[in-house]
Amino acid sequence: MPSLLLPRQDGSLELYRLQGTPIARPAKVPTFNRIAYAAAHVVSDPLRDADPWGRPAIDWEATMAFRHHLWSLGFRIAEAMDTAQRGMGLVWPDAQELIRRSLAEARSVPGTDLACGAGTDHLSPDAARSIEDVITAYEEQIGFVEAEGGRAIMMASRALARIARSADDYRRVYGHILRQAKDKVVLHWLGDMFDPQLRGYWGSENFEEALKTVLSIIAENSAKVEGIKISLLDNTKEVALRNGLPEGVLCFTGDDFNYAELIEGDGEKYSHALLGIFDAVAPSASKALAALADGDAATFRGVIEPTVPLSRKIFEAPTQYYKAGVVFLAWLNGHQRHFTLPAGLQSSRGLLHYTDVFRLADKANVLDKPELAAARMRNFLAVLGVEQID
Repeated sequence: MPSLLLPRQDGSLELYRLQGTPIARPAKVPTFNRIAYAAAHVVSDPLRDADPWGRPAIDWEATMAFRHHLWSLGFRIAEAMDTAQRGMGLVWPDAQELIRRSLAEARSVPGTDLACGAGTDHLSPDAARSIEDVITAYEEQIGFVEAEGGRAIMMASRALARIARSADDYRRVYGHILRQAKDKVVLHWLGDMFDPQLRGYWGSENFEEALKTVLSIIAENSAKVEGIKISLLDNTKEVALRNGLPEGVLCFTGDDFNYAELIEGDGEKYSHALLGIFDAVAPSASKALAALADGDAATFRGVIEPTVPLSRKIFEAPTQYYKAGVVFLAWLNGHQRHFTLPAGLQSSRGLLHYTDVFRLADKANVLDKPELAAARMRNFLAVLGVEQID
């Protein structure tokens, strides 16, 4: 196995020898007994990126190829979500193009499924003057998704978090949108660790009060709610939500710290999944979920649990920068030619973070092509001043 010099936290270097074993691809598309959405990233195009902070260029061919990679492993795709840098590099016109292209690709592959993020990110929070402005913004984006033949994931709104004065404002907005939705919608409870502008969502910073509000919204509109994704990085809060949902409304874990135990469940209830980490560890997650569907919980745990320390590192605070780690692994694994992100977001993490991600990915058997990953890591280290000794 290849080896290379890696920096440590104390500034010294260690000789690290790769030890992981790549996960074999399934002979056919596997089936799961959990609904599993992978929130997919977008691939930037540095050869055309003249304005990376203002209007990043997207490599559409590589971006679509990655979706086919996820579909081949049995995943549904959550498109144009937080992992695709919504509100952090991907502007609404590019999100529209992404949704349009992905829906067309999905129609070309039998058996695939796709749901699309729809929010209010084209409305600056500072520009919102009323609840009606937020409703209009949601109507535009959900209307676009539905006109393209897609199903919507109703993303949390920075504008609503800023302008709402009570839980009733959330009931008003969500009730209005859900009543007019064509199909069932997945709601999204995104914690402020992912986006500080969402602090106090559902009208309260107190979890119990927020939980009462969101459960009341779902109960009043259950015929239009497929489920809710909860991303609070707290398994006890997710279980509380899961236990309070009406019959037929699904809980989708978005907990990138505790997903293994939440997906397996407690013997009575379990969570489905809508996770950004599935982008980065797709072969492992696919194998684990297929084993769980076969009743082999030991293999499920044995494959997925080693990915949890890696996920916790990628999603460490400041959590909103997790996209950098996801794309770093896509580059190491050969899914794109470069390590750049829209808006230059690769600069949001430091060398020691990426070095830890590399080690943990190897230990979790997430590096699909160890020789390629080691070669790319050597180049990355050299650019940042860590020369290798032959």
